[in-house]
Parts: sequence; structure tokens; C-alpha cells
Amino acid sequence: MEQIVIFTRYPEPGRTKTRLIPALGAEGAAKLHRKMADRAIATVRQLWQSRPISAEVRFTGATRAQMTDWWGDDLSYSPQGTGDLGDRMKQAAAAAFENNCTSVVIIGTDCPAITPELLTAAFDKLGECDVVFGPATDGGYYLIGLSRLIPELFRGIDWGTASVLQQSRYICQTLNLSVAELVPLTDIDRPEDLETLNINIENV
Repeated sequence: MEQIVIFTRYPEPGRTKTRLIPALGAEGAAKLHRKMADRAIATVRQLWQSRPISAEVRFTGATRAQMTDWWGDDLSYSPQGTGDLGDRMKQAAAAAFENNCTSVVIIGTDCPAITPELLTAAFDKLGECDVVFGPATDGGYYLIGLSRLIPELFRGIDWGTASVLQQSRYICQTLNLSVAELVPLTDIDRPEDLETLNINIENV
């Protein structure tokens, strides 16, 4: 079984998309996050129509009951756990492979340009290589896919910086891993990202 894992935060004003608060205000930033998260889940549900994958939401800032009230009970929900982003992604990937998943794709909810076709391509490429990256234009990645657990990919990374993908590529090179990359896309994290993607702030 293939699994997709969606990392997200519950959309609480003042604690969600804080870098966008100067442009959108606390309520507007939380509202935009909710819209993007809803879009990500809708994309996963579209993928279900053509591919029998399992889906797990790794959440923070809420209870499981709140998440179920938000998105329903057709998804699996687990807290993200402790540690930095790398620790939490490693825990999610390890749990999937322990449950006999054959490949795992991890995404966030900050990249509204992700499509079912792109997720399909990621899973297809994992049939031929060890790792798949979806490069983000800020130097990180909007997607990572694994055909097996590779803990080294989640250690020693300067998360939240422009060197995340570069450091990850270097680890793959030193481990002699086969890597595929998808098209670069933009995460919406900063006010300038709103302008790049022509998001109308007044409509948020």
C-alpha cells in the first residue's frame, strides 16, 4: 500500500501562518491557511479516484476530535509528535513503513499548486528510485517521497532556510541514492509569495 502523509496545523488565528500576519492580519492568515489545507485534502481525495492509497494527516494545534470535525473520518489522524520538522517527518515515515507501506509521500498544505497528477507522478517515480523531491522556489521542498526509510534525510538539515533542498541533495549523493525531482512550485509562506501567485488579499 502506498501512503500519503499531510502535515498541517489547525487554523487558529495568531498561531497559524504567522509570517503572513503583517499582510493579512491574524484572522486572514488563519483563513488562508484553512483554504489551502482544504485544497490539499481535496487534492488527495481526487487522487483516491484513480489510485488506492492510504492517507494520514499529521496535525498540531488541535485534538483529534477537532480534526475529524474539520475533515471527516475517512482520513487517519495522528499528532505530529515532538522534535524539529525532520524528527516529525522521520516519525511519520517510520510509522508508515512499519505498517507495511511500500512507499510514502509527505506534503504540507502551503503549496496550492500541487495536483493529483503531480502526486501520481511522485508515486510512480518511487517505483524506480529511492527518493523524490518536489523543489520549492524558496530553496526547500514541498514534497518528499521515499521508497524506504532513510533516516539520514531528516538529520542535520537547517529547516526553514533556503539550503534545505541543497543539503538534502548532498545527503542523497553521499548515500548513493537514486533521486527524481518534480517541477518546482511555490509555497505560500511570506507576503511576497501572495504577490507571486496573484492571491487577492481582499478575497481571503
